[in-house]
Amino acid sequence: MLTPLSLSPSFGFGDRLGLATPGHIAAVRSTKFAPIFAQQSVRENTRTGRTPQQVMDDAKRAVDAAQWGAPWGADADHLKTVDDLPPFVEAGYTFFTVDPGDHVDNAADADSLAVLEQKVAGANWDQLSALYLHQKREQVWGQFDAETLMRATVKYGRAIQHAVTMFKRLSEMKDEFDFEMSVDETDSPTTPLEHFFIASELTRLGVRFTSLAPRFIGRFEKGVDYLGDLDALDAELAKHAAVTSHFGTYKLSLHSGSDKFSVYPLIAKHWRERIHVKTAGTSYLEALRVLAKHETDLFMKIYALGCERYEEDKRTYHVSAKLDLLPNTDDLPSLLNDFHAREMLHVTFGSALAQFGAGIRSSLVKHADAYQQGLQAHFDKHLSLLK
Repeated sequence: MLTPLSLSPSFGFGDRLGLATPGHIAAVRSTKFAPIFAQQSVRENTRTGRTPQQVMDDAKRAVDAAQWGAPWGADADHLKTVDDLPPFVEAGYTFFTVDPGDHVDNAADADSLAVLEQKVAGANWDQLSALYLHQKREQVWGQFDAETLMRATVKYGRAIQHAVTMFKRLSEMKDEFDFEMSVDETDSPTTPLEHFFIASELTRLGVRFTSLAPRFIGRFEKGVDYLGDLDALDAELAKHAAVTSHFGTYKLSLHSGSDKFSVYPLIAKHWRERIHVKTAGTSYLEALRVLAKHETDLFMKIYALGCERYEEDKRTYHVSAKLDLLPNTDDLPSLLNDFHAREMLHVTFGSALAQFGAGIRSSLVKHADAYQQGLQAHFDKHLSLLK
């Protein structure tokens, strides 16, 4: 049943090809997670040449074929403007992820006090001071003083207002939906204290949000494991979980959640049931693994194109792969285990689909069993660590 999933623990399965849902269904059965089977952003729709309706139709077809009767959702991901909303609403999406990252002031972390005072002039500073500068006891996520409140207000104030605008417009178009605010694709991490500010302001301003995606410390790059200090992340995730528990009205969302195997036990420990994880490109990489095993000529064309397009296509992603560190091997499937090859292939998916899309899809239909089995095994590994 296609429906908002509310506070149920949930897992997003992005499908850039329209062929991965059978494998996703096989993996999520008998787990605690409510699945998002249709999940695609405007950016991904542009690069795959698919519409929100086509993404929904592909997911529904697989859901019906598998006779899936449990709740499932559809995520309109990383929406940036009110003009992005209508095609997803018309297609029946149930989960709307708003990305106000363009309105985040990334310079606020380093601005001088004089600059901060100038920037905060447009905010209702007296009201914000009364709300946040007179807390009687310090919480685990910290306590505001005038400077940290100014930095949070300058950094996230306009983004919060944009999220409010998006929520109000969506509320005019649709009665029931899950709403997420995502600031994960910004230049600097969201501190637990800033997380508290965002959640508090959204609540105060009447936004009924189901989940919130901060930017966490370290690097959550596409299709590879976490890069950073796991002990520091462990401590930070505990503080973010405390903020979420304080409000008790939403869950935390992990974006770029593909293949973060070292992180999953930490978020399972701290976030427990209040959890949403998003994956997308890893299902495409599993498709390429099938091609590397069974359609080597096509895979090598995709690989060569990826090398050619990587420097251009990576510009809208947080990745650090280096072409000069790509392995020299005849074992093509092993390339899908290499950090640099995975990231290169991940971010060049749009170029690959534009040139070889028909061949990729027909090959995966031909090897549908192998693709489903590969996806099931891959996501079994994800979901088993999130118990």
